[in-house]
Amino acid sequence: MPPPPLRFAANVSWLFPDVPDLPGRIVAAGRAGFRAVEVAWPYAADRGALKAALRAGAMELVLMNTPAGDREPGRPVLLGYRIHIMAGRVPAHVERSSIEKEMEETFIENLRYAADILNQADIVGLIEPINCRITEPRYFLNTPQQGAAILQKVGRPNMKMQMDLYHWQIMDGNLTENIKTYFPLIGEKRLITIITQTLLMEGGALTENG
Repeated sequence: MPPPPLRFAANVSWLFPDVPDLPGRIVAAGRAGFRAVEVAWPYAADRGALKAALRAGAMELVLMNTPAGDREPGRPVLLGYRIHIMAGRVPAHVERSSIEKEMEETFIENLRYAADILNQADIVGLIEPINCRITEPRYFLNTPQQGAAILQKVGRPNMKMQMDLYHWQIMDGNLTENIKTYFPLIGEKRLITIITQTLLMEGGALTENG
């Protein structure tokens, strides 16, 4: 049986930067041929305007992040069917090793709580390993290995891992084997996070180790 066709979603937090508002970017994505979008933090946008933009283009909002602390004002807007539950940062001036166990326990407890609530709305929760070498030096969740171990402890079928090959390559490489190993845990896939990232330079990360 052939694999299912790939479906592409435009991340309108980064794409169409010439359009100043999220509803407008959703419309622009639809005009560009996308049928799905994702957005990092939609909480400051007008909920009615977001819904109207999605309806106008027969678009799906397939992924969004939980609020990043006090970064975005406004009330939660659950318009999609996947939500990235962020792991948080190691506090500044604190050694990761001194707080790692406590942060993991808190994260697991929060993920279980979130999974049970999201399950009532048929929403999948996602965790995403983000590299700490370039993008987020203090981010707690960094590798697919760490993510898989946490999901095993969480033990909720509607909690999955978001696969961003940019972050996986920076932290560990060996993409072919990691994809094979962790694919059953994947709830969202990204080949390239931002078009300007040089993931395919120097012969191509996607061909390394297979």
